[in-house]
Amino acid sequence: MSQPEFNFADALREVAQARNINELQLIEAFEQSLAQAYTRNVEPDKRIEVHLDPQSGELEVLVVREVVEKIEDENLQISLADALELDSGVELGMEMEFPVEKEKFSRIALQAAKQTLTQKMRETERNVVFNEYKDREGQVLTAQVVRSDNKGNWFVELGAGEAILPPREQIPGEKLTPGNRVKIYLKEVRKTPKGPTILASRADERLLDYLLRQEIPEVANGIVEVKAIAREAGQRSKVAVFSHNSNVDPIGACIGHRGNRIQAVTGELGRERVDVILWDGNTRDFIRNALSPAKVGLIDVAVDRREATVTVTPDQLSLAIGKGGQNVRLAAKLTGFKIDLRETAAVSDLDAAMQQALQDEQGGHDEQGAAKSAFDALFKDSKSVATASPEDTQE
Repeated sequence: MSQPEFNFADALREVAQARNINELQLIEAFEQSLAQAYTRNVEPDKRIEVHLDPQSGELEVLVVREVVEKIEDENLQISLADALELDSGVELGMEMEFPVEKEKFSRIALQAAKQTLTQKMRETERNVVFNEYKDREGQVLTAQVVRSDNKGNWFVELGAGEAILPPREQIPGEKLTPGNRVKIYLKEVRKTPKGPTILASRADERLLDYLLRQEIPEVANGIVEVKAIAREAGQRSKVAVFSHNSNVDPIGACIGHRGNRIQAVTGELGRERVDVILWDGNTRDFIRNALSPAKVGLIDVAVDRREATVTVTPDQLSLAIGKGGQNVRLAAKLTGFKIDLRETAAVSDLDAAMQQALQDEQGGHDEQGAAKSAFDALFKDSKSVATASPEDTQE
């Protein structure tokens, strides 16, 4: 076939470059779509193949027939005798190709090919996006905010595709502006009938974990380990840390000189408050640390039920509970224990109670009963004032 007036190869090459699609894959999709369209609209009973030369742009539409001894379907077969008249070298079972005249490429066939090609091009683009990000789940990327919709979703540009930030994955109160660049946690990449969906998050606790590793060298190199994170995005988080080097203070390393390190972290999260507490292998001590800045008393732990009862004096009660119950909720999630706060007016610390009892004993037997009563009040005269479970904090 002679050089066509319109060079399909050049046109497809331009499309491939503009849309970041593999050129050979796009040519193959075009060949398949034109073959399907021609078969459906021009010669529905014949086997059609299409070939486009990527260099010259030459386009061929071929009718393919099998060489047989006896014809059963004239559309798909040709007799050996007829085939030998056309080519003396053919044998039974071989296939022969018969070029179709250019004039037979009807408008409807080309239009159908164009529609099919458009669909395949979209599918190819979607596959490019899916393949680009399917193995990047769990990573933190820098993205550009592009737009929002009337459902409160924000969309960010990743490069090859867009990711969605639904309201539940946004930092409450954070104002996003088109054009701004933000860090996002790539939470999920999945295929849907409408193409790949990339779910991003600014509220996930793993974004905070990434920022800690970025801003704190001791965390990045493993000297300081982040043991647990509990987060209420945009408001407050608790981070439990532990040092594998006795000479390194894990809390000090995370906070930095005059708070510069932790401020760099919170600056990426809309000034979200981040409390750094010391992780402890002793459950009671870990729960005590997790409830800071409140100072609590006795802690009774039921490890098998993952429950803890904590006594708190009235002056520390509001700190232990926190605004809207936030402090005790975060402590529960951080430790993995359901925490039941119980108010008591008696001495709130075991060591203090024992010291008081000793002083009273030295002061006379008459006061021993009062000291013992004060000590017993830790267990008998308290009342439950707040309870939080690990599940109370949403991710």
